[in-house]
Amino acid sequence: MNVQKTTLALILAWMVFFTVHAKERKTVYIVLDGIPADYIERVRPKTVFDIADKGSYARASTGGEIGSYSQTPTISAVGYTNILTGTWVNKHNVPGNSNLKPNYNYWTIFRIAKEQKRDYKTAIFSSWVDNRTVLIGEGKEETNKLKIDYVFDGYELDKERFPEKKDQKHIFEIDSVVCKEATKCIRNDAPDLSWVYLWYTDSGFHLYGDGTFMDNYVNKTDHLITQIWEAVQYREKEFDEEWLVIVTTDHGRTESGYGHGGQSERERSVWVSTNQKKVNKHFHSESLALVDILPSICKFMHFDVPQELAFEQDGISFFEKSDISELKTSIYDDQIILNWNCTRSLNKASIYMATTNHFKTGSKDKWIKLGETPAKEGTFSVNLAQHPKSKFYKFVVATPFNSLNRWVNK
Repeated sequence: MNVQKTTLALILAWMVFFTVHAKERKTVYIVLDGIPADYIERVRPKTVFDIADKGSYARASTGGEIGSYSQTPTISAVGYTNILTGTWVNKHNVPGNSNLKPNYNYWTIFRIAKEQKRDYKTAIFSSWVDNRTVLIGEGKEETNKLKIDYVFDGYELDKERFPEKKDQKHIFEIDSVVCKEATKCIRNDAPDLSWVYLWYTDSGFHLYGDGTFMDNYVNKTDHLITQIWEAVQYREKEFDEEWLVIVTTDHGRTESGYGHGGQSERERSVWVSTNQKKVNKHFHSESLALVDILPSICKFMHFDVPQELAFEQDGISFFEKSDISELKTSIYDDQIILNWNCTRSLNKASIYMATTNHFKTGSKDKWIKLGETPAKEGTFSVNLAQHPKSKFYKFVVATPFNSLNRWVNK
């Protein structure tokens, strides 16, 4: 008995030790605008793939589901907002680069960070001030007057410092300053959550399309982020910190490389490079998407996400466990059949339904729990005759590890 007590005491002591000495987690994600997956893989810029060599790399998609309610334009601000909110355009309401009216009820990763019990410090390094003031919604009533702690943006408005140059190279100069400031801030202040946005790659593609010019500037842009990567490595070496680094893009391009915005395979083709090696199977699946970045950051940072918000998010974390994916629906008379993919799982899946979309306007939906089924069954049938009639339904399939949602218009 004494041996058992001693063993238990040692186990508890080790648990306390590792809890107390857990490294402080921090995240920086970097968006290199408008580089399709095949292009980044052919050019293979050094820093993007140095990060991936330490961790992981995969192709992903953007654009939502073609032909469905979630189909989303492959446009820059839209792509940033897919990442920021973990939702597609039918929810976040950013369909283009102008006349922006985001639906702030779908919280950004910065709002989630600021709603935690702990005071997480946030930062943005960007050439486009609207990323902060409009897409994130800093200071607005609708975002609970969210405040970004470290701000380096708005350089595109400084025409004296950055006068327009041939081939729009003043934008590359702005990107250079953005990276310099990000490096300095990360090295000295180490914000808990940072977004770095670099613009010139998209501008260059619009000017010259695929070719030697853009090979050169993809590599030049990659060289800019080397200093950020080195700052992260410095922090991990000198401080008790563990960093998540994600480098990605917001959309792909047309066949020639000049344009984007549509739903061609190349326009939808994006990629994710991360320094984290311990990714789950979803990371290397064909369903990996830009909307998966937000739940992955939340999982890594141990952010608490309110259930009503989690039920609306369209992504799946590529860290830790997830056991269901790719929820589909089909209608047959008064039956709606839900189907999903499931990895080997012994968990139960809980099925929920709502006949309203009040969340969109800031109110709450009444979620009805329809039942449970083994997740591995991958299917559940709903008899609508047993429920109030509606022309609109929202469904959620949830396990202890993740949830999926689907809208149905009948």
